Amino acid sequence: MASNILTPEQNWRGIILLGKNTATYKLGLAKVLLDQAILGKTHISMDELSASFFELYKERLKTNRPQLNHISRKTVMERVVAKYNLEILSKEQAIEEVRINAFNDVLPRFHTIDNITVSSNFYHFDFSTGLTITDKTFEAISNSNLQSLIEEITTRWDLLEAAFEIRKSNSKLENDIRAFYLLNGYKRTDITHLRSALDGYQKGKCFYCGLPMFEENIEVDHVIPRQIVYHDEVWNLVLAHSLCNQQKSDHLPTKQHIQHLINRNEFLIKSNHPLKDKIISALGLTPKKRFGTVMKVYNEAVQILKTPWDELAGYDPATDPIFQAFVKINNE
Repeated sequence: MASNILTPEQNWRGIILLGKNTATYKLGLAKVLLDQAILGKTHISMDELSASFFELYKERLKTNRPQLNHISRKTVMERVVAKYNLEILSKEQAIEEVRINAFNDVLPRFHTIDNITVSSNFYHFDFSTGLTITDKTFEAISNSNLQSLIEEITTRWDLLEAAFEIRKSNSKLENDIRAFYLLNGYKRTDITHLRSALDGYQKGKCFYCGLPMFEENIEVDHVIPRQIVYHDEVWNLVLAHSLCNQQKSDHLPTKQHIQHLINRNEFLIKSNHPLKDKIISALGLTPKKRFGTVMKVYNEAVQILKTPWDELAGYDPATDPIFQAFVKINNE
């Protein structure tokens, strides 16, 4: 899906802010593109791209911070730089390994945000000849916001590394807490039938960004990620745009989201909603007990995930204009 609503700069910022958070490759590619565009270059060969990518990651990895949201795996770039540092690979061999293995996913997917293809193509590419930088890139950096675009890449990269590092350092605690919930949890069930019941409180608006939802673009989401609680109990379920749900993914909700969730549950109970008994059964007989139950689960999730979604993303989904613009595009 594409749209002509956004400027090249807005599309660029959307890629940086809303791109997938599983690894840092989009940020690395964005940094190389900006560096080359600032120099006025319109074409980057695969050899030049690989060399720039290698130098960028070689410097970045001096801190030894992880580049992938996985406890035990490493990215191609981490493995290549490690082998170079151990003198297993020469510089030329390292760059060649980058050229062969590092770009298979990021080059085709750079311009996509979940199921949205941005309207500005910042380059065209061919795996044999390299990248041709388009006018859209130069339009994106043509104004006084160039420095902020550079800083945004750096800040986003820092946030991702910090989140990945926290997850790896807390892997034992994470396993212990998850083991408890897994023992008391159950297999995933079909929860789409709850959409109409949940919508009574939200009145057709997304739980996270507050914008209207349309029938074909509504998903049921676990506020506290299911990968932690291992259940589909209604007290933890809300309706969200598909884009908002995909962006939040398995990230930690903010305290504001948790309070919103608690308020929603109390509203359903006071209004004698059909879900009332299920919520009381799961959380407790009194508002104080229910609050304590939800906060206990949330605080345990904090120990595992640490960084809230909005801090990791660098935006508030309810107010950020770039995020809201892409939600509206996704609703088209």
